[in-house]
Amino acid sequence: MLAVLLGAACHASWNALVKSGSDPFLDTVSVATCLAAATAIMLVFLPMPLPLEASWLCLVGSVVIHVAYYAFLVLAYRKGDLSLVYPIMRGTAPAFTALLAAVLLGEQPSWGGWTGVFLVSGGVLLLAADSPQSRGVRLAPVGFALLNAGVIVGYTLVDGLGARLSGNAFSYTGWMFLLTGVLVFVTAFALRGRQVAYHVWAQWKKWAIGGVLTFASYSLALWAMTKAPIAPVAALRETSIVFSAVLAVFVLKERITPLRCVSISIVTIGAVAIKSF
Repeated sequence: MLAVLLGAACHASWNALVKSGSDPFLDTVSVATCLAAATAIMLVFLPMPLPLEASWLCLVGSVVIHVAYYAFLVLAYRKGDLSLVYPIMRGTAPAFTALLAAVLLGEQPSWGGWTGVFLVSGGVLLLAADSPQSRGVRLAPVGFALLNAGVIVGYTLVDGLGARLSGNAFSYTGWMFLLTGVLVFVTAFALRGRQVAYHVWAQWKKWAIGGVLTFASYSLALWAMTKAPIAPVAALRETSIVFSAVLAVFVLKERITPLRCVSISIVTIGAVAIKSF
């Protein structure tokens, strides 16, 4: 639980870095590229994942799914605000993950676990009502956000299983991010040419920090999935909304509305309930 909460804090931190960017496409490519470079260095000190066919099949599948994740992320942020898109993506995914984990992997939660999962999901989704766009929501950003929620469910289940089979969650995460980053950069370079390389090089220090935070966030979550059921870990990751609220108030000097305070409280209660999973 502590590992996942630490990962959630890292997740909120790198999202705060991305928020300061100017071009969602180039900034997303920069994060993926610098993350690949950082993990390439880390992999020197990590063992290879176990040479199991199922483990590497999960790895390849995860790379493809993560490329789709980045694509939908760019499309969603081009059409909608972070305060609308992020809660929908992150809030719906844990509930669907819990349902599919119960059906596909036989992980049956307790009533306390189910309560925690849906409290976290409901609390995060409540943030969408606090968005300036909530009174006039356009279908495009909501559609892309919901599609990405499905993608998040997919890579959560695939990576949770792959990390268990690999024998080392950190090695599995590193190889996944390395291969994903290379594929994302090559695809982006084919679409936008040298502009991509210039953008990555101009702000590589900033995105390198974001890459390290991303690796820490997801590798800690996958390690936790090797020790605990997948669904509660996936839900606990969404407590990143609490850390993002703290960063918004004390770092970005943003104002938190009463509705957002209620949402954060619901997420926190859900996180506590998940401990009984």
